[in-house]
Amino acid sequence: MSTTTLPEVDTRPETTDSTDSDEPKVFHYVRKNKIAESAVMGTHVMALCGEVFPVTRSPKPGSPVCPACKEIYEGLRPGPED
Repeated sequence: MSTTTLPEVDTRPETTDSTDSDEPKVFHYVRKNKIAESAVMGTHVMALCGEVFPVTRSPKPGSPVCPACKEIYEGLRPGPED
């Protein structure tokens, strides 16, 4: 019986772009009452598209929006005005 050593393999997915920034590529729609809680407590929120993540950034005007979240949001009925 013989043993063979396998060569080192880069296991990162091909689409991984390594950057030092934690800035999201797109911003998601999340319930308003969960944003502050997540930012302060570090809890995770669920976006309309189903993605789960902690809130770490707030969007600036013109920031890219998740296409799936936007489509779902535009299909919702208007809620009561506060």
